[in-house]
Amino acid sequence: MREQYMRTGHGFLLVYSVTDKQSYENIRNFHTQILRVKDRDTYPMLLVANKVDLVHLRVVTEEQGSELAVQLKIPYIETSAKDPPLNVDAAFHEVVRIIRNQPPPVDKKRRRDWWKKNRRCTIL
Repeated sequence: MREQYMRTGHGFLLVYSVTDKQSYENIRNFHTQILRVKDRDTYPMLLVANKVDLVHLRVVTEEQGSELAVQLKIPYIETSAKDPPLNVDAAFHEVVRIIRNQPPPVDKKRRRDWWKKNRRCTIL
């Protein structure tokens, strides 16, 4: 079911809790799965560290989050959904910005078909 959502998504928020090390460690798997389902080397994604208001329960540091984002080659933001929310709207705005700035995918089949039909030798 998850892969079906991935096929139709135009961009993704990869969210983990800073109070849950396992959720942080699962991010690589989700990132890899999205790229595999999309059959692309890159795709619009944003790494989101959530629950940053729970400073005393934090087990994943900001440096670890930033380092993972660099390794995955995606932007990083820290958020809290607690009242008042911190950077929640900014995370959604950022992923939309990333999607809009992404060049349109190249349809390899269409390009190959065009080449077969229009193959010519030109000497200048």
